[in-house]
Amino acid sequence: MRAMSQAAAFVLALLFCSAGGAMAEVAVPPLTGRIVDLTGTLSPDEIVRQSHRLKDLQTRKGSQVAVLILPTTQPETIEQYSIRVAQAWKIGRRKIDDGALLVVAKNDHKLRIEVGYGLEGPLTDVTARRIIDEVIVPRFKTGDFQGGIAAGLTRIIGVIDGEPLPAPLPEASHEIDAGWLDFVFSPFGLLAYVAIATMLRGLLGRLLGSTATAGVIGGLTWFILGSLAVSGMVGVAAFFITMFADSILAASLEAGRNTRRGGGASGGGGWSTSWGGGGGLGGGSSSRDSDSGFSGGGGSFGGGGASGSW
Repeated sequence: MRAMSQAAAFVLALLFCSAGGAMAEVAVPPLTGRIVDLTGTLSPDEIVRQSHRLKDLQTRKGSQVAVLILPTTQPETIEQYSIRVAQAWKIGRRKIDDGALLVVAKNDHKLRIEVGYGLEGPLTDVTARRIIDEVIVPRFKTGDFQGGIAAGLTRIIGVIDGEPLPAPLPEASHEIDAGWLDFVFSPFGLLAYVAIATMLRGLLGRLLGSTATAGVIGGLTWFILGSLAVSGMVGVAAFFITMFADSILAASLEAGRNTRRGGGASGGGGWSTSWGGGGGLGGGSSSRDSDSGFSGGGGSFGGGGASGSW
């Protein structure tokens, strides 16, 4: 019995140690931008500068590169921690896997370049190791962390630029989107739609006019949002609204009259029922694009890359 008790105590001790080790793991931080600095090593201007360079790379090539600077990865090795971050952030395009991640554990004096499957051809383990040893580490040894990261990114970007990768899909400009959406979901945008629908119905008749309106509104939606699916749905909605606008308006006016007879709210209730924005297309507010909205594209990592220390 005593031997069994000792064995049980030993097993429990192992379980507690394992649980304690798991709880002590450094959490993967949220992906708040292309540069995530948890140490305050980089100045805000430098973060913006390097983020713009990485955004330009993604625009040209489609590849995503991110940087994480944190105090320590202990008790994990930097290799174990980096692959956890890479798998969580999913840097790179899905099924192309052209992502790369630079992790710097400042207090540990360790760094690693984690490479996605799709970049293991150009950004080989040997190439990643040379970038670390020849470009980044010499600067880190002198305390020039900002220069080391900038120079390392320059080499990584150069390697990716030299690789023939699938062209990135065109993206709508969110800077343009915000201004256009503010107009579209304003009273002026509504009046513009009514004017277009009325003119085309008057010129072409109910069916052809509704079809032409759907094409115009769908085309404008595609130009603004860059999404064929959304533009198709908006176009279909525009067709039916234009096709049956008179019926919708008549029903709304009748509902408004019934409401007034019953002592309810008055003053344009029918029009609000037809065109009000609270639950329709304009129900949300638009936000301008910023690096804080950056997210991984679904890329996969298999442990390729290299590590180093200073």
